[in-house]
Amino acid sequence: MAAAFTRLLRTDARRAQWLYILGDMFDYWIGDDDLDDPFHAEVAAELAALGHSGCRVFFMPGNRDFMLGERFAGAAGIDILADPSVVQLAGTPTLLLHGDTLCLDDADYQAFRAKVHAPAWQQQFLRQPLDERRRIALELRADSKSSQKQKSAEIMDVAARAVEQAFRDSGCTRMIHGHTHRPARHEHRIDGRLCERWVLGDWYERGSYLRCDASGCTAETWP
Repeated sequence: MAAAFTRLLRTDARRAQWLYILGDMFDYWIGDDDLDDPFHAEVAAELAALGHSGCRVFFMPGNRDFMLGERFAGAAGIDILADPSVVQLAGTPTLLLHGDTLCLDDADYQAFRAKVHAPAWQQQFLRQPLDERRRIALELRADSKSSQKQKSAEIMDVAARAVEQAFRDSGCTRMIHGHTHRPARHEHRIDGRLCERWVLGDWYERGSYLRCDASGCTAETWP
């Protein structure tokens, strides 16, 4: 799917004013000193070319590439977004999240997330040689896949109470997130307000993106 992503950056994305990537652009990210990897350098170059074409690119780190930092951002010419963030999309305040913070019922994952986002853990991890960091990342990835097989789809999906609270805290009536790999549009009634929640696809078997303009948002598939 990397080739499909590159084609998107070279075509449809160049007709957009902004591109928001809501995490997990990479299967794992072990530190910005891995930018010398040819694949990573190529992705950075493609993003930089898109930026030079006039489309501003924003990136929100996900649960796999949360250690992506300013060195990559500088090389790619992108802006790193905090999770969550409220942005104006064609005049509509929109809440953007990666989505994993909404999955409150997956207690094991939330505990793991808290551990790896701790500054002390990240500092210790980054002190390891690249090869050791890559080994650890692959091991964690394998453990994650194994644990997912033992969990119900409901546990790994967003918690309704988290979605409702996110709408209330932000004041928005539109939310866009990824992470759960269940692309769809959902409607929620929050304190009398009709709200919409868009879930992005995962780009494993096919690509997709959400196009938003003054008329609203439309899910587009990408071959």
